[in-house]
Amino acid sequence: MVVIVCGVSGAGKTTVGKLLAQKLDWQFYDADSFHSAANVEKMKNGIPLTDEDRQPWLERLRQRIQQCLDASENCILACSALKRAYRDHLRVNEEVKLVFLRASRARISEHLQQRHGHFMNPALLDSQFRDLEEPKPEEDICVIDIEGTADDVAELIETRMRLHA
Repeated sequence: MVVIVCGVSGAGKTTVGKLLAQKLDWQFYDADSFHSAANVEKMKNGIPLTDEDRQPWLERLRQRIQQCLDASENCILACSALKRAYRDHLRVNEEVKLVFLRASRARISEHLQQRHGHFMNPALLDSQFRDLEEPKPEEDICVIDIEGTADDVAELIETRMRLHA
């Protein structure tokens, strides 16, 4: 199974995803490491990525997901997947489950101000929310409102999605 933890930058995808992977003894992948150098440079400079910029990145992620499924490797992937088209592209089959971390813009902004050492320019938060297409019920995505600690959120995901090692 592949579980994609998605949401805007600063929602806690990587932190929660790593905790969940560690708890389940699953592999963890961060979609940020699949970006091209050009995309990283754009984001560092506060330039929002376009759909065209994201397409090769999404394709690399889809290939990794397929490799995990082919190898029967359970994994967690932290990935923004802001638009429904992106989520649909990554959902290779029914073994790919998605969880969306939702929080107010104010809470996300607070998270970004506390984060250090990440290439994502906090100035891009507006573009993240502009691009965001919150999941609709028919997408069958587990939506988690971010409250409490990252451990609390990881525990809630594990319980709601009935995940186990």
